[in-house]
Amino acid sequence: MTKKRVAVIGAGASGLTSIKCCLEEGLEPVCFERSDDIGGLWRFQENPEEGRASIYKSVIINTSKEMMCFSDYPIPDSYPNFMHNSHVLAYFRMYAKEFDLLKYIRFKTTVCSVKKQPDFSASGQWKVVTESEGKTETDIFDAVMVCTGHHTDAHLPLESFPGIEKFKGQYFHSRDYKNPESFADKRVIIIGIGNSGGDLAVELSHTAKQVFLSTRRGAWILNRVGDYGYPFDVVFSSRLTNFLQKIFGQSAANTFLEKQMNQRFDHEMFGLKPKHRALSQHPTVNDDLPNRIISGMVKVKTNVKQFTETAAIFEDGSREEDIDAVIFATGYSFDFPFLEDSVKVVKNKISLYKKVFPPNLEKPTLAIIGLIQPLGAIMPISELQGRWATQVFKGLKTLPSQSEMIREIAEVQEKIEKRYVDSPRHTIQGDYVDTMEELAELVGVRPNLLSLAFTDPKLALKLLWGPCTPIHYRLQGPGKWDGARKAILSTEERIRKPLMTRAVAGGDSTASMATVTKCVLAVAFFAVIMAYF
Repeated sequence: MTKKRVAVIGAGASGLTSIKCCLEEGLEPVCFERSDDIGGLWRFQENPEEGRASIYKSVIINTSKEMMCFSDYPIPDSYPNFMHNSHVLAYFRMYAKEFDLLKYIRFKTTVCSVKKQPDFSASGQWKVVTESEGKTETDIFDAVMVCTGHHTDAHLPLESFPGIEKFKGQYFHSRDYKNPESFADKRVIIIGIGNSGGDLAVELSHTAKQVFLSTRRGAWILNRVGDYGYPFDVVFSSRLTNFLQKIFGQSAANTFLEKQMNQRFDHEMFGLKPKHRALSQHPTVNDDLPNRIISGMVKVKTNVKQFTETAAIFEDGSREEDIDAVIFATGYSFDFPFLEDSVKVVKNKISLYKKVFPPNLEKPTLAIIGLIQPLGAIMPISELQGRWATQVFKGLKTLPSQSEMIREIAEVQEKIEKRYVDSPRHTIQGDYVDTMEELAELVGVRPNLLSLAFTDPKLALKLLWGPCTPIHYRLQGPGKWDGARKAILSTEERIRKPLMTRAVAGGDSTASMATVTKCVLAVAFFAVIMAYF
């Protein structure tokens, strides 16, 4: 029997794991990558190609290695818990080599169009037109996986900043920022307090004369280093904490998180406190920002009302003169022009069932992979999306009726709009544990804790108390990995390994993850009581 051919568009994190998912299901993947290498967003370039995602040289990832690894290939225990972008790329290269993925990738090949075949309602096939080194090629595929991400098109809202056209200094989007050297002794304004804005403010404050961080709403600032020095996402991403949050509600969770963050530094005193609650915004993760604010090297300002040739006037009436540069850390927009009418994007909003499948197609042979902004790591979510999508392509899983999918999409969108502040970056939000559990259920790999409680209580306890790592979804069901149990039980060892670079005599101060989790739950319970009484 002829294998079904699947076009995978993009060879970043989502594209690589999609290739592997195809191979696991006996499908034939052909990946098209417009550049000459893998890695997507995580491959640093001084001068990236137009339309390609880009990072700056110093970027460190905001999710820890245990929470962002692919499910059957843990990140080396010697790697830092929060990795520099060069380590992230090195991990992707190891993953690609381990599973022999590179031979399925056609580099320097741009996808020009993806159109339904005339008999699509019967065949579900797509005509894919590509261009490579001036040569156009057309091919037919049984399914398509779009893995182009959502950090490609810089959102630069210059119309919202009157006078910017008169400004004599330099101004540009954070996508074009690479390193701080050229900003030595300059007065710089950074607009936007997302992760890029916070990172740039900190980095430039070490070389610039003065940095001003301008924000419309303010932000809650999370620290990578959680209780007892464990990665924050490891501490807060257990099934038990997720379950308790559902019982006590989001208000209690907000109260707990805000108390935790304000214990580190008072957000109101630092000019950062927003009107919205902690879980109503995609978090800003930054260990150093409060240190740079308290030392005066970064000054937090309100939104810019107007620019003059050399100055910025802010909405609170204050004014800063002799501004040399303005960096717009104002996020990104996404679109899929090569899909034409198959998928429509309107103001960063897109209609996808489970954030993967367009509901309007006669055949479910088009999947969008990795188009989610999770409160956590995106890589393992992309992997589970790919595992589910390839099962659907193969006919092992079916989707609900079009009306059911549209109804659920509307319900999910309504929940997002109720919870998050109105912003283009909040249209594709999702919670890490909920998303992983939901997708795992669809794939048939969600671990059965009740059964394990009788057959393997030690493991069951880890699955309940410990961090909900991607490896959990290789214990049972399709794609089961024999090394999963051992990897889950040794999670704490891999977290500690890169930190233990100096031998220290053990003592009572050493805290295990179980102790940390119990402390977090105790504090959370106390916060809930305080919130209600």
